[in-house]
Amino acid sequence: MTIKRIRATVSGRVQGVYYRASTETEARRLGVTGWVRNLSNGDVEFEAEGPEGAIDALIKWANQGPAMAQVTNVDIEAIRTSKESITFDVRYLQ
Repeated sequence: MTIKRIRATVSGRVQGVYYRASTETEARRLGVTGWVRNLSNGDVEFEAEGPEGAIDALIKWANQGPAMAQVTNVDIEAIRTSKESITFDVRYLQ
């Protein structure tokens, strides 16, 4: 089984529509670890690590998001696996 880690930046109407909470729910459903947070420019960023098929499914979901979201772009970057997370959590800007 191939483990994959990605960083995604999601643009569009993705804040104030439960995008973070929905991403957390979907990632946990898929058995993916990592985190999600809002960015100050209105985008949402997340890192996710898990089996390649689960990561691909999360990316596919991220392109649509929850019902009220209007996703215009999802920028994906493959990054080194880290195994730093044991769950998937919402983070807040500091």
